[in-house]
Amino acid sequence: MNKYIAAFAAIAIVAAFAIWMRPQPSQPVPAGAEINIPPLSEAETLGKIAFDAKCAACHGENGLGKDGAGPPLIHRIYEPSHHADYAFQMAVANGVQSHHWPFGNMPPVEGLTQGDVKGIISYVRALQRANGIQ
Repeated sequence: MNKYIAAFAAIAIVAAFAIWMRPQPSQPVPAGAEINIPPLSEAETLGKIAFDAKCAACHGENGLGKDGAGPPLIHRIYEPSHHADYAFQMAVANGVQSHHWPFGNMPPVEGLTQGDVKGIISYVRALQRANGIQ
């Protein structure tokens, strides 16, 4: 019986810790926030063009998010250790179930090649690095 109590207590502690450590969507980049825009490589510039055409409508100019439309990508939730580059590829190809933010589900994005998405990722990662998101 004591084993079961100890196992239950351990599970409860792990669950409480996981809830406490989860990303906090209530701390997005404030609307109108200023961010550092780094000099962009050619690939990052092409990524910016694709981002502006396909992503900015929801994720905002320079990935700062858009109230009522989509979350900021210049946020610690999207750091490479939490959302790897592959996650961006999959999000574009398949869409995403809403899980960090209250904006609803993201549909697949039509008309982008894997190369386009690689450029977008390069651009977003450059913005993230310039703003302390490693």
